[in-house]
Amino acid sequence: MKRRTAEPYKIKAVEPLKMLNYEERKRALKEAGYNTFLINSEDVYIDLLTDSGTTAMSDRQWGALMTGDEAYAGSKSWFTLENAVREIYGYKYVIPTHQGRGAENLLSQMKIKEGDYVPGNMYFTTTRAHQELNGATFVDVIIDEAHDSLLDYPFKGNIDLTKLEKLIHEVGAEKIPYVCTAVTVNLAGGQPVSMQNLKEVYDLCQKYHIDVMYDATRCVENAFFIQEREEGYENKSIKDILKEMFTYSDGCTMSGKKDCLVNIGGFLAMNDEDLYTRARELVVLYEGMPSYGGLAGRDMEAMAQGIYESVDDHYIQHRIHQVRYLGEQLIDAGIPVVKPIGGHAVFLDAKQFLPHLKHEELPAQSLAASLYLDSGVRSMERGIVSGGRNKVTGENNKPKLELVRLTIPRRVYTNNHMDVVADSVIHLYEKREQITGLEMTYEPPTLRFFNARFKPLAVNGELIGSEASSTTT
Repeated sequence: MKRRTAEPYKIKAVEPLKMLNYEERKRALKEAGYNTFLINSEDVYIDLLTDSGTTAMSDRQWGALMTGDEAYAGSKSWFTLENAVREIYGYKYVIPTHQGRGAENLLSQMKIKEGDYVPGNMYFTTTRAHQELNGATFVDVIIDEAHDSLLDYPFKGNIDLTKLEKLIHEVGAEKIPYVCTAVTVNLAGGQPVSMQNLKEVYDLCQKYHIDVMYDATRCVENAFFIQEREEGYENKSIKDILKEMFTYSDGCTMSGKKDCLVNIGGFLAMNDEDLYTRARELVVLYEGMPSYGGLAGRDMEAMAQGIYESVDDHYIQHRIHQVRYLGEQLIDAGIPVVKPIGGHAVFLDAKQFLPHLKHEELPAQSLAASLYLDSGVRSMERGIVSGGRNKVTGENNKPKLELVRLTIPRRVYTNNHMDVVADSVIHLYEKREQITGLEMTYEPPTLRFFNARFKPLAVNGELIGSEASSTTT
């Protein structure tokens, strides 16, 4: 008999949840233009939109807020954060930013020039936007296995060394300012990169004098998968695995709103002193002084404490297993999801879920909207809408994966909440033929998935046919 485990924490405070009935959800969804990003938070029952900044902080983190030093320069809270980053991640230099995209902005401006190419293991929306705004072309060099949602492959986030070296030969190493390696890969389904691949990529880049910069947002989750799946690491601690991972890089951008367990904050870290000097000058223009970079002292204290808590083996084991608990229920019910289950979310394969909808009918956006309508569960699209348009042709980018992300906030929900989510997804799957597609009625010029608006393609203007109407109140 397999022994069950519980959350490695107990609850000190609760936040009441609002439960709208079906007609109220229908009205809220229509007012939001069928875009889950535009639904008011108070109208959401279980919020799986993102794990970014939605963490429940610990009592020690809340206590750390009270010790924040709000000095404009030389804050002791800055040194607390700097020491935590150096100890856990191993980098020499740290620039605090208001969140991860602030670090992406600094890195892109410093490293990229017009006509450059930035290879990476699948794009992320804001990362690619910063790279393109500074004149670079993103090139996807992830392994082919990452694009097959049903393939159960342990390290789908790996970079294809052949693809990478081919690009180097085609454009020249001087036109590649750095390789952007995401650990884990969000849009592939939260898939990890193996330690062997990280080392091989770093060795190849050193040969051509190309930097390796991590998107380290979910690096602790990546370390867990290495511990679980890669030979030789099963008896090593998460902290030790993480430290080795970062030795195969020259720097990183970090959104502290994920694996650093805080609601705001991030940093840019590196080992190159010259790059650090430039970053110290540039951060003043966009963020603030190098010793706070857009953060209050209390935010830096909370993030430092969160960094230490994140490498606790019991915490990260529960974190991954809760995501897996939801995913395995859906797999058992025959729901098409990305395999293996990733670190921060369960990804529904919308093309497989709604095969009657064409790519241009936005199946992932439609499925995300339908899930909210059915149960008040908010998720998000990761497909053609998130893919944006080709900057040269203006045509829609059509990613091979058309996904809906059920993103689990850290230390927020119990497995009972996961059961509610599973029931709703299964209910929709049983009625999937009654779900119609969407068309875009408003398209922002950049990062359209945040603010785009849609309407149902059905003649009667209904997202779900009457046969599929939810009984959930």
